Parts: sequence; C-alpha cells; structure tokens
Amino acid sequence: MAQRVRKAVFPVAGLGTRFLPATKTLPKEMLPVVDKPLVQYAVEEARAAGIEEFVFVTGRGKVVLEDHFDHSVELERVLTERGKTAELKAVLDCNLSPGKLSYTRQQEPLGLGHAVWCGRAFIGDEPFAVLLPDDLILAEPGCLKQMMDVYETIGGNVVAVEDVPRSQTSRYGILDVVEDDGRLARAKGLVEKPAPEKAPSTLSIIGRYILQPDVFRHLDRQERGAGNEIQLTDAMAKTIGSIPFHGFRFKGRRFDCGSKAGFIEANLAFSLARPDMREDVLAMLKRYT
Repeated sequence: MAQRVRKAVFPVAGLGTRFLPATKTLPKEMLPVVDKPLVQYAVEEARAAGIEEFVFVTGRGKVVLEDHFDHSVELERVLTERGKTAELKAVLDCNLSPGKLSYTRQQEPLGLGHAVWCGRAFIGDEPFAVLLPDDLILAEPGCLKQMMDVYETIGGNVVAVEDVPRSQTSRYGILDVVEDDGRLARAKGLVEKPAPEKAPSTLSIIGRYILQPDVFRHLDRQERGAGNEIQLTDAMAKTIGSIPFHGFRFKGRRFDCGSKAGFIEANLAFSLARPDMREDVLAMLKRYT
C-alpha cells in the first residue's frame, strides 16, 4: 500500500504581472472567484483530500495571504455581536489549525522546481502533494481527492493531466506516454514546454501533483531547464525508471486563472454552479448576448 500523503506545498510566490495593476499590492492568489480567493479553493480542495499540513512558499508582499488563514479577532467579534452567523462561519472556515500551516520564502523567482524545493524541510522524507492555485478546478469530488484514490492503488508519482491542442504544448510539461487506458497514462519521460513539432504527445501536466520525496534529490542539484529556470518537470522526469509515473485524467473542469480570460470564465462557471446565484447570472448574461 502506498504511503499516506499528509502534506501539501502551495507555491504562491509569483508576482502576478499579467493582472497588473490589480496585483500591485494584492497577491494574485487572493484574487476572488465569486466570494473566495483562489488560494482558499486550493486549500479547501487539499483539506477534502485528507491533507493535514500546509506549506506555503511565499515571497515579498504576501502578508495578506498569510493573514487570510489566521483569526481576525475584531471582525469575528463584530459578526458575533451582530448575529451574522453565516458570515461568521465563512470567516472561521478560512482558519487552519495551529501548527498546521507553515510559511517559507522563495527569495528569487527561479521556477516551480525551485519553489517546491524551498519547502523541502517541511516535507521531510514523505510523499507530498503540490497544488497551484492558478489552476482552479470545478469537480466533485475535488481533483486531488480523485488523485489520492488512484494513488492509494498505484503509488509512485501521480500528476493531473489533460489533453491540449498541439499548438499549445509549448506552455506545459508534456508526457511521453507508454500506456494509456483513457484514464491513466503511464509515462516513460517528460518534456518541459516542447515546441508542437517536438512534443511526444498532447497530454499536459496541470497544477496538481502527488510526488515521492525522491524528487528533492534531483532538485538539490539546482539544474536550470526551460526558460533558464529550475523546472519541476525535469526533476520528475529523472525519477522515472525508479519510481512509477502516471498521468491521471480527472473528472471536472479546469480553469487557467493565470490568464484574464480564464479568470473571468472561472467566475462565470463557479457562479452558475451555485443555486443562490445561477438564475441571476443567467439573466445577466442574456443582456450581453
């Protein structure tokens, strides 16, 4: 049986330049989809999958993100005094248990692999999950929970994947596939952001990972890859052969909230998925079609 996954890393050190000026002082992970920030969706997904310890890899200007998961004594007192029980519950649901949330800084923007490596002391010698808040997934059960269920059977490294148009392979880590049953794809290699004509497939890795701690041995070397950055894909590729590697096609819809169009679409989709908002949003959309 695969060793249980208890810890998750959330790389949240990015500058969010594609959303300037909104992200000049507000971390991009705090941009709201309906009424919750992106990072809270990721944390809730991890919680629902059984994650117990949360490691945020932050950077300068991210204090508001840290405060979001802490108590706001004044706000909680006011909500209590005014009898706003639903609002108070929403605020309290953000909080994580004492000692279960850790922060470390990525002082330089050296890539996703470097960000994950920065959390190595908190992970230790355990398998762990990585969640990228920019990839927001509408799914029930959550994407990571679906992956956990598969991981318990097959072990090794498991990443969420989806097929992309060949013209877009240069945006993603791409699997070199050996076997594919339509749900699980076993890989013999990975390529970071290959040109369309060189891509071994169109099966792309998105922002959900379950990884064995062996990946840190390769990240320790601090080798640069695509974009002169330390790529997580490169380190994962080097574990193939000694550790099974599978891509998992999850059931759900993924929104790229690192792009403006994807962020707007996510707000629409999550609004329409809520019974308290669906009819109002549909009526609103009719005015623009």
